[in-house]
Amino acid sequence: QVQLVESGGGLVQVGGSLRLSCAASGRTFSNYIMGWFRQAPGKEREFVAAITRSGGYRDYVDSVKDRFTISRDNGKNTVYLQMNSLKPEDTAVYYCAAAWKVIGISRTSTDYDYWGQGTQVTVSS
Repeated sequence: QVQLVESGGGLVQVGGSLRLSCAASGRTFSNYIMGWFRQAPGKEREFVAAITRSGGYRDYVDSVKDRFTISRDNGKNTVYLQMNSLKPEDTAVYYCAAAWKVIGISRTSTDYDYWGQGTQVTVSS
């Protein structure tokens, strides 16, 4: 079992920045691929970014490339999402997730075994 707790969400103006954190506890953090997903009101949950176990490879949805950066600190059992140049369409609840069985990396939510409770990000125009 892995417990995930997100933090760092909030209200920010267009063009601003936020840094989300996801602290993991339970099993060995470095055994898990970590991902960030988001869900806006009335929309399905969508993939945002993911990072491999070692942190050596990262994947992003096209809409956040060059604006968001996912990183992880296996010594601190934490994954981060640095979000810059925020846009109103980035408004959503952001969830971190951990995948145990995946080889490589995944954008598919059903590949992830554990989820945090989510943190709200609101970008005002």
